[in-house]
Amino acid sequence: MDQKNTPQNHGGTAAQATTPGAQRRILVVEDDPTIVDAIAMRLRAEGFQVQTAGDGPAAVETAEAWQPDLLILDIMLPGFDGLEVCRRVQAQRPVPVLMLTARDDETDMLVGLGVGADDYMTKPFSMRELAARVHVLLRRVERAALAASTPRNGTLRLGELEIDHAQRRVRVSGEDVHLTPTEFDLLVCLAHSPRAVLSREQLLAEVWDWADASGTRTVDSHIKALRRKIGAERIRTVHGVGYALETPAPATPAADGA
Repeated sequence: MDQKNTPQNHGGTAAQATTPGAQRRILVVEDDPTIVDAIAMRLRAEGFQVQTAGDGPAAVETAEAWQPDLLILDIMLPGFDGLEVCRRVQAQRPVPVLMLTARDDETDMLVGLGVGADDYMTKPFSMRELAARVHVLLRRVERAALAASTPRNGTLRLGELEIDHAQRRVRVSGEDVHLTPTEFDLLVCLAHSPRAVLSREQLLAEVWDWADASGTRTVDSHIKALRRKIGAERIRTVHGVGYALETPAPATPAADGA
């Protein structure tokens, strides 16, 4: 199997040419020929330009030369693994990453999110769901770019947690905390309703633009990654419902004569 395919015309109909995200470039990094061909075929049918790579070094080289709008990235790869690919590509420039894993292993998922992945799917998966998640990730990138270009004054302060909307920066106790774009959007969503419990479905709709409950485990994994960075005590779990961002309780007046 060739490690890289040359760019191909997606050959879609006029209707496909108007598909949201049409003409966007997607790099699929997967060493299984059957899987990579199926993914590439589905994405081209959705109106995307697609290239593929079959190992870690080829993935990094192609990403640097082709400048894709999104990566679909398998964790287990020859050369070096998908986690290292993600690190190197994100060091070149920020790009949304959808990771694929053959194991339903929470550690893999958390490590993947920690190196900059935005979402993950566990094999086997449906091509319909994969295409839907690709569209969602690209819409989120567009919304984030629009938000970044819209002036928004002030910094939200919740105790020792500070969220600077304009610069998309977060500080805890005065120290900068590096968050992925998804983690930042998730934190902002929780911070807009401090102490209020937001369901997983609400978070999926607001942060991922995901209309059903099929991605609730994605929410859980991102919450765990976010807790590691800002402090586990700052996000409260309401079992069976969702999550709330904890804020300092109002100070109570000191009793007279104390």
